[in-house]
Amino acid sequence: MTLVSKSIEIKTPVDNVFTYFARPEHVSDQIKNDIVGMTVIPMDIKEGMGVGTTFRIIGDFSGKRLEWDCETIDFVRNEKIVAKQIKGPFKRWQITNEFQSLGDTLTKVTMSVDYEMPFGPLGAIMDKAKFAKSAESGMETALYNVRGLLEGNGSIPVYITLDAYQKLLVEKKKMNDVPVSTALTAIIEKYNEIEAKA
Repeated sequence: MTLVSKSIEIKTPVDNVFTYFARPEHVSDQIKNDIVGMTVIPMDIKEGMGVGTTFRIIGDFSGKRLEWDCETIDFVRNEKIVAKQIKGPFKRWQITNEFQSLGDTLTKVTMSVDYEMPFGPLGAIMDKAKFAKSAESGMETALYNVRGLLEGNGSIPVYITLDAYQKLLVEKKKMNDVPVSTALTAIIEKYNEIEAKA
């Protein structure tokens, strides 16, 4: 078995960090570099993305594509999220994200992946040391990107329904094609004005 672990401190409250990590596709969006890329597709979402949530991971590791399904097996708000492979190529694969509040506006995040490479043709193709280095590099990139996003230096992907997005685009067009984030901010401000008058 191989254990790869990376930690980072993020200058934002633990609840903000935990909420972002609770959606696995958010973090996978940040694992993008020239060595590794990840896509996560939610399959069966339980309340709050908690225990029993299943999702598919599609990973590209130095040109080798792997795909596996996972299930969330431990979910403690603002402390820990653990998911393990339930179907896929690894003999064992489990990811643990741990959150530690270091103050009102500082959080330590530790991301750990514990896995065992398969034997047979895939195990022979994938160089174990190279795979571990790819995984470590991808995790580090993701953590730095997430820190940048949550500390206000980037943009956070927002997943909305197609119907809601189409309505947002109509409003955007009415506002002389301003950026989507500008249109959304204007809509929220208008809503807040209406609420204040009510």
